Amino acid sequence: MSSASPSRVPWVVGVSGASGTPYAAAVLRGLLAAGLPVDLVISRAARLTLLDETGIAWHDGDWATSLTAWLTQPLDAGTGGNGGDAARAGAATALAAAVRALVEVHAAGNLAAAPSSGSHPTRGMIVVPASTASLAGIALGLSKDLLQRAADVTLKEGRRLVVVPREMPYTGATLRHMLALHDAGAVVAAASPGFYAGARRAADLVDFVAGRVLDAAGVEHTLYRRWAGELGGARQSC
Repeated sequence: MSSASPSRVPWVVGVSGASGTPYAAAVLRGLLAAGLPVDLVISRAARLTLLDETGIAWHDGDWATSLTAWLTQPLDAGTGGNGGDAARAGAATALAAAVRALVEVHAAGNLAAAPSSGSHPTRGMIVVPASTASLAGIALGLSKDLLQRAADVTLKEGRRLVVVPREMPYTGATLRHMLALHDAGAVVAAASPGFYAGARRAADLVDFVAGRVLDAAGVEHTLYRRWAGELGGARQSC
């Protein structure tokens, strides 16, 4: 963990154990591309999900390497990409530099970490993906770990909180928890991709969801093609 600059005002990103690590990776890439600092909290369950979905084992002692490997892993393996291997290698190098310059990682069990206090300035928090357990914990104010505590702090300080549930179908309890979060001032942005933006790969659908999450957070990005009022316009531009 690097020492924080007095002028550093990060976004807190919480990653829970729900399936959906590609959504978290896309949101993190979007924040870093915008040059925004990040305080990252990955729950214990999320580390298991990351290993299951990507094959990447998270190492606290070398978290920058683990995080860079995660953020640079292609979702659509074998489908190719724009610009060839050299361009992809250059992008990976730039992303690795951004990780080391802009990200601080806090252990989920460290309730003394900076994001646990309202006196620690932040731009807000994004919980992506948000498991039903984390939704319940935040809605009920349990603060059982740093992810939940940081979200509670975000609400009590009147900052922007965006929670991104992915699990479905929803039980009545989960729907009530989402309504409670909405009423408390949070934005509940379900991981529901749209198909009007010309998606051709799974990664495009992930980027659409991540882009809508960043929209809710007020972060500029270019992750998806916005609707321009022209039927079929996205298909014609592909």
